[in-house]
Amino acid sequence: MTKTSAKRGNPTIATGINQYSRSAVYRMKKLAVKKKNGGKFPTHAPAKKAEEATGKAPRFYPADDVKSKAPRRLNPSAAKLRATITPGTVLILLAGKFRGARVVFLKQLTSGLLLVTGPYQFNGVPMRRVNQAYAIATSTKVELPSLDLNKFDDAYFKKAEKKAKKSGDEFFKAGEEKKEISAERKADQKAVDAKIVPAVKKVNLLANYLSEKFSLSNGTFPHNMKF
Repeated sequence: MTKTSAKRGNPTIATGINQYSRSAVYRMKKLAVKKKNGGKFPTHAPAKKAEEATGKAPRFYPADDVKSKAPRRLNPSAAKLRATITPGTVLILLAGKFRGARVVFLKQLTSGLLLVTGPYQFNGVPMRRVNQAYAIATSTKVELPSLDLNKFDDAYFKKAEKKAKKSGDEFFKAGEEKKEISAERKADQKAVDAKIVPAVKKVNLLANYLSEKFSLSNGTFPHNMKF
């Protein structure tokens, strides 16, 4: 038995072979520490980190380049209205439920979205908000009469909040139920269209133009077309 092995409490049986395994020695050390401290492991208060001096270079650097997240300095604001879009301009919608439809632009809302209408009598498009990124401005324009559009803002078109969770019966009933348009919406639509429709009918074939959907056929390229 060597002096070192006797001192550590793990006698050597043969060269390179000790009496106790590593886990057994670890267990004996734990029991000795607990016995010394009244059956409990000693606890130490966390050491307070010394305040690092400002401007001091770090001692170690990461092996790979770590990209730091740049602070966001731009505040989102409403998109600027394109110069080609003015009240009465006929737009072609490129996305959404009514893609391909030709609509009349009324005004830009606070959020930057565009308020448009079909009118509903010609193409079935009600008053709705669209993003100008998904609309083509044409050279056709309707001379709009004086319209009071102050009540039509983003809050007017805001959808009602849905329930967070639905039971099994409510889930299957949701598909059967149809969204009913309020009487107020219908009255507002008729009031706006009543002033726009006569202006549209004054221009020859403009009503037919609005009722037809825009589409591309073989051999037609939109970048060569003049709208």
